[in-house]
Amino acid sequence: MDEEQRRGLFYAATAVFFFSMSPVLIRWAAPLSSYEIATGRLGIAALSIFLLIALRHQPYRVPKDDWPRFVLFGFIAALHFIFYIASLNYTTIAHSLAIVYTAPIFVTLFSGWFLGEPIPLRKWAGVLVAVGGVAVLVEFQPQFSQRMLIGDLMALGSAVMFGFYSIAGRSQRKRYPLLTYATTVYLIAALWATPLAAANFTPAGYHWPQILAVIGLGVLPLAFGHTLYNAALRKVHATIANLIATQEVTGGILLGVIFLGEVPGPNEIIGVIVTLVGIFLVLI
Repeated sequence: MDEEQRRGLFYAATAVFFFSMSPVLIRWAAPLSSYEIATGRLGIAALSIFLLIALRHQPYRVPKDDWPRFVLFGFIAALHFIFYIASLNYTTIAHSLAIVYTAPIFVTLFSGWFLGEPIPLRKWAGVLVAVGGVAVLVEFQPQFSQRMLIGDLMALGSAVMFGFYSIAGRSQRKRYPLLTYATTVYLIAALWATPLAAANFTPAGYHWPQILAVIGLGVLPLAFGHTLYNAALRKVHATIANLIATQEVTGGILLGVIFLGEVPGPNEIIGVIVTLVGIFLVLI
């Protein structure tokens, strides 16, 4: 493993640290609707990265002909968030998370199809073990109904969009500076999500604790976390970066214990161990 790959792994692991703050901050942002939270965090992330570009006196330039490309990338990012949020209105959290975190499978497939970067066959075992660990972690439940089917399909859409999002980020690594790419994608994703936020506006929910929580979501898990994730995509195979990113669930559990007093059960502990084994099998 060369220095660039080690740096990519460090970026991905650091991204997980920031990703893991999301569950606690989302709880603190209640009773704002999920759509308002998603739109607010995307907009704040875009503003944060743009300010960083200005402070570093870096040029920000997206050629006119490339804007359709970013409209598509922003649409993909927005759908990833929106599908996940909407799925929770129809299916259980366990079902939704278990399906969303099948994303490494789609990342692996898309890397081979669109980027010509297939993962070695022997590493597929690690991918499947890691995804299975996430399913155990979130206590995948066998119950089923037509309403749950709708939610499960939305969660699957979120996983597929996360796959496309990861491939998009890696595909542009030589075309755009990281901060320019991140700012533009976050901004357009926020614009795509705004109509849903407007339709679910909850004016009574805007108090300082909620506002600060949304600001925190925009700056920490998104501006720092997702930007570091995109940096990792420029250094290592998208599957490896995405597998490490699934540990957002593990970090979220740990922070939930610290800040919310939610102690993990046996499934969570076993799931963490199985997922880490899967990631180890991919990395070796």
